[in-house]
This record gives sequence, structure tokens and C-alpha cells, in this order.
Amino acid sequence: MGSVRWAFPCAAWRPRREEWLLAARLVQPEEKDRIGQFVFARDAKAALAGRLLIRKLIAEKLCIPWNEITLQRTSKGKPFLANNIFSIYSNYNFNVSHQGDYAVLAAEPELQVGIDIMKTNLPGSSSIPNFFRIMKRQFTETEWGIINSMGNEWMQLDMFHRYWALKESFLKAIGVGIGFNLQRIEFNVSPLQLEIGKVYKETKMLLDGDKEEEWTFEETRLDDHHHVAVALGKQEGFGQKHSDVSSMDPDQPQFTLLTFEDLVASGIPVAPEDSAYWDNFCSKQESPVKQNSHSR
Repeated sequence: MGSVRWAFPCAAWRPRREEWLLAARLVQPEEKDRIGQFVFARDAKAALAGRLLIRKLIAEKLCIPWNEITLQRTSKGKPFLANNIFSIYSNYNFNVSHQGDYAVLAAEPELQVGIDIMKTNLPGSSSIPNFFRIMKRQFTETEWGIINSMGNEWMQLDMFHRYWALKESFLKAIGVGIGFNLQRIEFNVSPLQLEIGKVYKETKMLLDGDKEEEWTFEETRLDDHHHVAVALGKQEGFGQKHSDVSSMDPDQPQFTLLTFEDLVASGIPVAPEDSAYWDNFCSKQESPVKQNSHSR
């Protein structure tokens, strides 16, 4: 029961009627209703994929039958398993993220884990320099120095999203949300260039100016546009010094790209079929119309 890193290309998924209705039967009714309220098909697909990733993980790694899994959310909205489980699984930790073209999941048997994925996209109606001005307070002067040192605006934007994924992964791991001052955390990213598909663990974090040795950050480029960051720390929380923290997998787990068939392979329906749910999905526009006419 080691480390898990999964990715599902939800943007490219074009569900057929039977796939969408099956997927809807495989999540709890309140989640199905929440997903049905999304305005855009893109967001509904990503949210549904995220729930299926979690249920697949619990069914296959914790051996709880799919239709007996009960997921709830913390006050901050983080999903957790509400079932009573054997003590050997009590520290099992998972987290999901979906943004851009993928839904991703990371899980660890002993460590706190937070994951975030960011797609490098041009800002909607703003120039990149103006976008950076708006976001100035989110990063430290040192971080902005690295961002602005990149060779061109697109590379600067790419580094911006890399930093953002790192910060979000840490906040998700410790379970805090809006209101945390992002300038309290500073990343020394290394190396500056990441190869697609390779897992890197060299980046270090400072919290309130002090290097945090008890946190490890895995970074992966899934493709030219998507950065994934996985934050790994001890279950007790941050602020206690201890030995190096890293994934239970000595080979640094790479992301496994899943198909829809993989997602639902262990599925046992928890609700009857709702044919109107397909009509609801078909009525949605795929994504918002772009506001700008920029091209890369």
C-alpha cells in the first residue's frame, strides 16, 4: 500500500451517454447534485473525475467496497473518508486537484499530502505585466525576481504557475484556505527547467524566513502546459523538526495516466440511473468563451 500518483485527462474526455450516467451512479447523491450545478461541462467533468479518483483509491487501496464508501468534507471543503477503518490505515492521506486539462490525485500511507495542478494560460483580458501587478502580493520579492528573470513573458507566466502550484500544495496539505498570507512561504525552486514526465524533489521551502526541512515537494510537468506539485509532510503538522520526509516509494512515483475504464473499474453503483442527468450535461457549454485574442 505505497504511494499513489494518478492523473485523468478530463478535458479530453468526451463522455458517451452510458459513461456519464454510469459515472453519476458511482458518486454519492449530494455530490452528483453539486456536480450537476456547474455551468460548464469542463468543470462538471473535472469535479466528477476528482470524486471517481478518490473512490477508486479507497476501494482499491483500503479495500472498502465502492458502494460502502462515505466521503464527507471538512469545513475548508477538503474531502475525507468518514468510514471506520482499521488502525493500520488511520494515517492514510489523499488529496485531489483539477485545473486545466487534468484531474490529479496523490496519496500516501503515512504522510500529510497536498496536491495542486496549474495550467499555464494567458490571463483573460489583461496583459501579462498587468496580471503580475495585480498578483504582486502573492509572492515574495525573491520569487518575483526568479519569475521576472525568465527569458520571455510566456516563460515568466509558466514560472508564475509553477510557484502557484507549490504554494497551493502546501496550503492544501496543512488544511488552510483563503486568508493565509502567501508571503509567509517562499520557495527556492530547483532546477529552473523541468523535463516532461520526470519527478523532481530539489525545491525547498522557507516558512517565515526559516528553511522547512520537514517538508518535501515533488514537482512534475505532465506536458508543456501543466505543472503538478505534491507537498509531503509529517502527520503531526508543520513546525516540528524531524528527519527527512519523502514518499514511501523509493523510485519517486511518477503519475499514471488513467482512462475512463480505469476510473470505474472497481465501481459499484450507489444510486439508480437518472436519465435526466445526461440531458442536464448536454445542455452545458464546454467552457467559457475566451475574452482575449492573444495567441502564444
